[in-house]
Amino acid sequence: MNGIQDLILIGEVALQSKIAQRAAERLQATHDSFDHIEVWSSIQSILCATANVSKILWPNYRFQARGERLRKILNVKDDNLLANRKFRNHFEHYDERVDEWFSTQSQGLYVDLSMNPSLRGDSASGDHRGYNSFNNTVVFRGEELDLNELLKALDEIFVRCEPYTLRY
Repeated sequence: MNGIQDLILIGEVALQSKIAQRAAERLQATHDSFDHIEVWSSIQSILCATANVSKILWPNYRFQARGERLRKILNVKDDNLLANRKFRNHFEHYDERVDEWFSTQSQGLYVDLSMNPSLRGDSASGDHRGYNSFNNTVVFRGEELDLNELLKALDEIFVRCEPYTLRY
């Protein structure tokens, strides 16, 4: 263990986990009122917080040793769901996805931010980003991310952080 540096980063993992948990609570609360902005704000918060944890535990090549060390301390497997940032990148690099779409598509149909019951979830129908509150999944052009599974994986990491943190 690299002392204070590792403790700081483990503390950040715990903080980001709590941020995602709060966002999930806000998202759940929208099911009664279905506030469109709060739905997408909550989803974005969940994705950003989990991405921040992912970047700490699976950093770029320059800091790989640190990531391996922290995953070992926290007993996090290399193939953990948070290791894959592909789905998060769809939202973080949304501008690029729009540019790519219109550079390859001749149709003008573009449906975004769909929510049930109108969510079809496939790119052929023109759906891009979507949220299904019935099963708590987010869709991007036919790809689906189960937020329940994502939050479960994050919570498992959070529990492993607790012995190293004082404030959570």
